[in-house]
Amino acid sequence: MTEPLFAKIALIGIGLIGSSLARVIRREGLAERIAIATRSTGTLARAEALGLGDEYHLEAAEAVRGADLVIVSVPVGASGKVAAEIVADLKPGAIVTDVGSTKSSVMRQMAPHMPQGVHFIPGHPIAGTEHSGPDAGFAELFEERWCILTPLPDTDEKALAKLTRFWERCGSLVDTMDPEHHDMVLAIVSHLPHIIAYNIVGTADDLETVTKSEVIKYSASGFRDFTRLAASDPTMWRDVCLHNREAILEMLARFSEDLSSLQRAIRWGDGDKLFDLFTRTRAIRRSIIEAGQEVDVPDFGRHVLAHPPKAEKA
Repeated sequence: MTEPLFAKIALIGIGLIGSSLARVIRREGLAERIAIATRSTGTLARAEALGLGDEYHLEAAEAVRGADLVIVSVPVGASGKVAAEIVADLKPGAIVTDVGSTKSSVMRQMAPHMPQGVHFIPGHPIAGTEHSGPDAGFAELFEERWCILTPLPDTDEKALAKLTRFWERCGSLVDTMDPEHHDMVLAIVSHLPHIIAYNIVGTADDLETVTKSEVIKYSASGFRDFTRLAASDPTMWRDVCLHNREAILEMLARFSEDLSSLQRAIRWGDGDKLFDLFTRTRAIRRSIIEAGQEVDVPDFGRHVLAHPPKAEKA
């Protein structure tokens, strides 16, 4: 087995991302010891039953003691609170990172709490499913998926290189980005699609002209694919909207303008404009497949996983 990168890794939060990290850390031998912390006694008990860690804590401060790498995997709105809780117990020289979908807000919340000698490097693995909780994770979640790191200007290069190696050994492709630019990019490729999905599913639920049974019965016509996004963790997405407000509002404004243009094309029977739009968007789909970020099958590859999660033993 390859030599561990860290003696101890602390995972603060053990939902989909945290539990997937626990599994891949164990599989790849990335740490000698895994500490898990979550405030939910039920979730902690389930993580222990699944054997995800070596030590289990209800307090984050207890989990980070002696940890060389601390990964905060909580809704972005709770990042600052966690940072304040762990600051006094962080090991000098430790790397602290996160997995949140917004980076400017996380940096504002966490950076002021980071002591001298601790390397704070925000991160965002762009991987996930609509499921949550410790049972939802699987070691293959990060394979061939991008992880974006947003280091501060004075970030230690050795610490950044070590965190990069960590994510690469988890299977990720790693890139670095300015936090504001990250938030703008994610607003269009992730946040706006989820918001649109939530809204469309909500609209369908409110319609009086169709029944819910019909919505479910005929969902394969396209509605089904929106419901996958709209089934994502409500707490996480509430926090994303509140903590990436400016970028999301900017993308929503642009989307509304383009939607109005599409509406006019339909109203005035402008077939050429419609055909041009649909041709351009089809090319984007093909580019995503060619980039290895999707599977070219009719249901978008969601009926199978290239590496299906294995059943865990209690």
